[in-house]
Amino acid sequence: MKHWIGTALRQYGIFLGLIGVVIVLSACEPRFLAVENLTNILRQTSVIGIMAVGMTFVILTAGIDLSVGSILALTGVVCASLEHRGWPVVAVVAATLALGALIGTLNGIVTTVGRVTPFVVTLGTMSIARGLSHIYTGGQPISRFGAAFRYLGTGEFLGVPVPILIFALTVLLAAAVLRHTVLGRYLYAIGGNEEAALLSGISVTVYKTLAYTICGLTAALGAVVLTSRLDAGESIAGIGYELDVIAAVVIGGTSLLGGRGGVWGTLIGALLIGTINNGMNLLMISSYYQLVVKGVIIVVAVLLDRLRGD
Repeated sequence: MKHWIGTALRQYGIFLGLIGVVIVLSACEPRFLAVENLTNILRQTSVIGIMAVGMTFVILTAGIDLSVGSILALTGVVCASLEHRGWPVVAVVAATLALGALIGTLNGIVTTVGRVTPFVVTLGTMSIARGLSHIYTGGQPISRFGAAFRYLGTGEFLGVPVPILIFALTVLLAAAVLRHTVLGRYLYAIGGNEEAALLSGISVTVYKTLAYTICGLTAALGAVVLTSRLDAGESIAGIGYELDVIAAVVIGGTSLLGGRGGVWGTLIGALLIGTINNGMNLLMISSYYQLVVKGVIIVVAVLLDRLRGD
């Protein structure tokens, strides 16, 4: 019986935790369960969720990427600038995603070929990308876009907000890649035992670099959605996002030691983070206390990850 309960908690604990938070918040604030508010939670969670999907690939390899918030800022201001120059929306999105993927690839190359700890590499990239975004804009926001671009962040398709659809499609695509492709199998193998994966003939350098490329790509996709939704590209965008992104992945059950987890858990983790943020705002809890709560969540997530590992 105890074994069954322990197994159930490990497999469904995060989902039960989400339900528990929803029950508590709905009891404290009647407006929480309003359809408009629930839709707002999903819309606000979409950017963090999209970025967390890419982070899942990196953490599965026992890596980390601290630069995603800064990548979002840099790609966001470039995206805004290209839209202002009259580029077609498709070209703007493609160029933004390409820039994000390029930065992610550079992170991967320095980490794997240069044999530098990913924490150090991405910490450096975080500073470089943030600095470049300030230089590019002079610290001034780039705002007021055309209706076609704003549709990506504020429009609806069949009654569903477009950001939510983009988030859902990102999760589905990532889940398919991890479950049904060689890339997915190799990432799990590398995270489980990198030396064994190398001896098995897996090109660890290539596949770990691809994980960082995907992480940069999803950060740029998040930038497109956020820039469109806010109708502005700002060099200060994404500050602190890396904390929410990493927390969503780890809370969702992806091990920091690599080789275990997936995007479905990340989805629930992102929803939990978004729900807590929304609830604290509805209850008018000070932003200072919100930072404390987020910090506690991250520490608890890491502790749970270690317990799952044991």
